Amino acid sequence: MKRIVLIAAAMLLGFCASAQEVQRPDRKNLVIKEWNTDARTNARVMDHVTTYNADGMKIEEIENYSNGRQKWRKRFEYGPNGKVSRELVYDERNRLYSVKKLEYNEQGQKKTQYNYDGKGKLVSVKVFEYIAEDE
Repeated sequence: MKRIVLIAAAMLLGFCASAQEVQRPDRKNLVIKEWNTDARTNARVMDHVTTYNADGMKIEEIENYSNGRQKWRKRFEYGPNGKVSRELVYDERNRLYSVKKLEYNEQGQKKTQYNYDGKGKLVSVKVFEYIAEDE
């Protein structure tokens, strides 16, 4: 019984983890802007922007400093399986800072993540291992 619960939990986690990567019809061509408002001055500053494409897939995130300037920007590229294949992170000057390349196993779960610096040099590799333990 415990094994069934663990397998169900693992499947649910896998589904939730990939939920942001799946097409979302309710987010087609959507841009979500998050604003911070100073309670004293009522000054508004855009804090975060998330952009989705025509298929409802997240293609970009931008995080800003409290003064409204860009802190970082992240672009998402998708493979033929509909999952994120690359994440490109840009710094406040819009220079490429890092790249993550992702590979998935047959079940659609992350298998390997290759982390590169902005110049394309491999910095680290993260391997994902999924273990369902028997009682």
